Amino acid sequence: MALLLLSLLAFLCHHRLCHCSNRVFLCQDSKVTEIPSDLPRNAIELWLNKNGIQEIHNCAFNGTQLDELNLSDNDNLEELPNDVFQGASGPVILDISRTRINSLPSHGLENLKKLRARSTYNLKKLPSLEKFVALMEATLTYPSHCCAFANWRWQISELHPICNKSILRQEVNDMTQAGAQRVSLTEDDESSYGRAFDMMYGEFDYNLCQEVVDVTCFPKPDAFNPCEDIMGYNILRVLIWFISILAVTGNITVLVVLTTSQYKLTVPRFLMCNLAFADLCIGIYLLLIASVDVHTKSQYHNYAIDWQTGAGCAAAGFFTVFASELSVYTLTAITLERWHTITHAMQLDCKVQLRHACSIMVMGWIFASAAALFPIFGISSYMKVSICLPMDIDSPLSQLYVMFLLVLNVLAFVVICGCYMHIYLTVRNPNIVSSASDTRIAKRMAMLIFTDFICMAPISFFAISASLKVPLITVSKAKILLVLFYPINSCANPFLYAIFTKNFRRDFFILLNITLWNPKRELKTFLGGVKTKRPNG
Repeated sequence: MALLLLSLLAFLCHHRLCHCSNRVFLCQDSKVTEIPSDLPRNAIELWLNKNGIQEIHNCAFNGTQLDELNLSDNDNLEELPNDVFQGASGPVILDISRTRINSLPSHGLENLKKLRARSTYNLKKLPSLEKFVALMEATLTYPSHCCAFANWRWQISELHPICNKSILRQEVNDMTQAGAQRVSLTEDDESSYGRAFDMMYGEFDYNLCQEVVDVTCFPKPDAFNPCEDIMGYNILRVLIWFISILAVTGNITVLVVLTTSQYKLTVPRFLMCNLAFADLCIGIYLLLIASVDVHTKSQYHNYAIDWQTGAGCAAAGFFTVFASELSVYTLTAITLERWHTITHAMQLDCKVQLRHACSIMVMGWIFASAAALFPIFGISSYMKVSICLPMDIDSPLSQLYVMFLLVLNVLAFVVICGCYMHIYLTVRNPNIVSSASDTRIAKRMAMLIFTDFICMAPISFFAISASLKVPLITVSKAKILLVLFYPINSCANPFLYAIFTKNFRRDFFILLNITLWNPKRELKTFLGGVKTKRPNG
């Protein structure tokens, strides 16, 4: 009778703020700010959720045998120390949902079977997955964490051939000792087999040869965040470096030569400088993406949240949207300026002046900057995908924003094509006077514009379909467009509108001559004895 009474008393506990029921310690909505020091050691479940707990000390659960620990909805709880479970058995179930916890302890997770961390946005990185030896179910905040478990299990499964060899050897030994008839090995054969096996696999850690159990993890990786590196294909990882370096060096060369030219800054030169700067920004974006891809190779799931929610991805997204819109805007301005100059060749007072071009480009910079800032302020988002493009169309406003930019770009190309068709008709019309230089410029600029159109057409097509929530390709395939088609204009424009032209080569060699030799003596010889003039063209 006394033993029964002691057993009953062991399941009872008293606390000034909390209470117990069947070895469950309930302390919900009690406004406690720390773990009670008088926790009942016989409790197997601790419900400490919906409180104001701000800090938990090491060894806070010493002496307990925890089946479940619920710390959810403690808004001010930011950390679980490494030794918080020192001296405790468990927990088997841990719930830290809707807290500010930014890391899990590296010790005491060996018995954990269920982890719940819903809406725990500060938990961006998990401890070594080898700590979760018993984990069977995880409900987390970010899909990339589930990628971590999937990749880890896949890596362990690769060890199975070695594990199978060890199992085979054990079976052979057992069968030989039992005198089995199916396997006939002499002592010498068995000895040589054992020595050969030990030489090949003697240092292998066979603790890893336990049965591989898949972790049921939520949220599952989706179409926007597949379990892969930023550059999903190795060939893209190589090409993006080549293309980005080509774009950056080419456009820097154009900017340096045009801005240091001794000739007068004309409207076409000014517009080309703006286009080169826009293409340079696209090259910088690709370089940034390539650098992060190299840094996170094969481990992107550990960096995904920090990257996609951090300033780096926001900066990359701003660069690419700003550059894309400024590039399209500038190309449209270049085309309209060419169209106006050629169709009004005899009306000298109607030519576009530099001050007009400056005003037009100021509006273009304002428009491109505003378009790139919208995702930063919540209209769409750069953090949706690893390549930091505004692919978030969950809200109607975000969808409208993406559709507006895409349709606007398509309309710009329609205007460009229409202008060049009219230019060609004007050039071929004998009743309208047009200079030979204007004709050459028109043809050269047509090649440039249509190259850009070929570059943007597949991207616009697939992007518009995706913005209508009818995606025709996955994000993995979209990365092929990003690397192979998206930067074509950034790489081609410096050559098409500058490097391959006679005026650019003249400016380049003048700059080279001034840089390497005495400008007062050698420049005159280089130009064939003719002093450099400052013409208007």
